[in-house]
Amino acid sequence: MRMIGYTKQRTLTYCKTMEKSRPKGVQLSRSIQSHPRRPLDEKVKEMKDKVIRAKAYLSFAPPDSNSHFVKEIKLRIKELERAMGDVTKDSGLSRRASQKMKAMDGTLLKASRIYPDCSAMVNTLRAMTYNAEEQLRSQRDQTSFLVQLAARTTPKGLHCLSMQLTTEYLALQPEEWKLSNQHKLQDPDLYHFAVFSDNVLACSVVVDSTVSTSKDPEKIVFHIVTDSLNLPAMSMWFLMNPPGKATVQIQSIDSFEWLSTKYNEDQQKQKGLDPRFTSPLNHLRFYLPDMFPSVNKIVFLDHDVVVQKDLTRLWHININGKVNGAVETCVEGEPSFRRMDMFINFTDPSVATRLDANTCTWAFGMNVFDLQEWRKQNLTTLYHKYLELGSKRPLLKAGSLPIGWMTFHKHTHGLERTWHLLGLGYDSGVTRAQIEQAAVIHYDGVMKPWLDIGIQKYKSYWNKHVSYEHPYLQQCNLHE
Repeated sequence: MRMIGYTKQRTLTYCKTMEKSRPKGVQLSRSIQSHPRRPLDEKVKEMKDKVIRAKAYLSFAPPDSNSHFVKEIKLRIKELERAMGDVTKDSGLSRRASQKMKAMDGTLLKASRIYPDCSAMVNTLRAMTYNAEEQLRSQRDQTSFLVQLAARTTPKGLHCLSMQLTTEYLALQPEEWKLSNQHKLQDPDLYHFAVFSDNVLACSVVVDSTVSTSKDPEKIVFHIVTDSLNLPAMSMWFLMNPPGKATVQIQSIDSFEWLSTKYNEDQQKQKGLDPRFTSPLNHLRFYLPDMFPSVNKIVFLDHDVVVQKDLTRLWHININGKVNGAVETCVEGEPSFRRMDMFINFTDPSVATRLDANTCTWAFGMNVFDLQEWRKQNLTTLYHKYLELGSKRPLLKAGSLPIGWMTFHKHTHGLERTWHLLGLGYDSGVTRAQIEQAAVIHYDGVMKPWLDIGIQKYKSYWNKHVSYEHPYLQQCNLHE
């Protein structure tokens, strides 16, 4: 695309100049000459330019023409394209490529004598540019659709794993369903973590990576909440693979009877939004104080994270009386850059008077919440007010993230940036040094590590916490 625009501009400029000044008989094919100081990789660009010009000339010939010239120009195009291959650097070109370019020069000289009308060339290139742009737009739309479809579809292997585990769980006697250390679930002096997910393998990675990096694993309590469909599979996995000295609790969202009523009300206020953002597991985080009334502080983790350093240190960080401790996401130049006004409609007076448009946003996915302060500030009620407001006016440009930023506005303490690294699910430019420094790495975005579309160079950080030798993973053809 860039090459076509480059060729079109050079042709237009050349035509305007030559129509005014060239002597009769000077040929247009000499418009591109070698320069004494050739910019880096200019030769590759020039070769592509000649192919495009040759195709433009070829388009002037009748569709069914089989003349000697048409055969010659088709041959030159094929030869030059083969000689270039996928080369992008001049240093990668062979001597053969230079020879084929000289042969093309001769053919273009003939073409300029046969078709001397410069305006026709411009029109042809303009049409070629338009068609290429349309093709590119169509391909981008198709690629985007397929990526989104892949992101929302449960891989066959994960579905198989869930079915295997569910079958095994239902074959047990009810007294065999109990996980160990359940007496620790209400102890406020322990390190409590919450994960809400319907993905068994993802949850296992979060738990394993957290426990394996902790200095006090026996003090860790994981509260995993899933839907009723995946409850048996999730329970069976941790019955078969207990997390060492740590404690795991598995609950269904349906076990919180009071929550189902609230969620049905919330869902009515979120019509038209992407179902990924309106699922009950996504909005469950706003009810943490009610779900765990005996817990004073909790660390919330998304299921697409990997923990690399001891997170129990978070309990000893002073968040200065705030409710939420999180890493901010408004550093200029970074792919994760986000500011409030990018996702919230500040033209609405009810929002503009309550919030600051320039406020820095922060990341969900690794948050330390002071549940006592949350209850004191009554933020769940505030969340409902913003949800109600959003149902009446077009305030939000995405799902639960903006609602979270609004709810915890002025109630968030910025953590040191190395606590939480974003971007592994959409940004291929995250460096190894950044990853190694981070306490938590987050595969936010659609390219999750358990999907084929996941960014390959980041998968190893996730894969090392997956027991691929497990018989069920083997049977379900789940492998690195």
